[in-house]
Amino acid sequence: MIILDDILMAPVRSIAWIFRSVHKAVQDEQANEETDLRARLSDLYQELERGEITEEQFDEQESRLLDRLDALKEEKEGAGPATPGTGPGGENG
Repeated sequence: MIILDDILMAPVRSIAWIFRSVHKAVQDEQANEETDLRARLSDLYQELERGEITEEQFDEQESRLLDRLDALKEEKEGAGPATPGTGPGGENG
């Protein structure tokens, strides 16, 4: 009976393993993206200090990086990304 249970449950276990693997891959990807964004933000501050970019360029790029970091944080918390024109809770603002 144990062998029969293993055979019958194999497809379910395989699908569960696939979903766990995909979930882990997505989490790893988000962690890597967050690290990359923080490194890019640090580089951006250094470029501003060295005078390689203007204040306007810095503000524009910093805003984009911080928005993406906020979106990643919200995705981690399960609220989903906020879209332009809506608040984090989906309200229009």
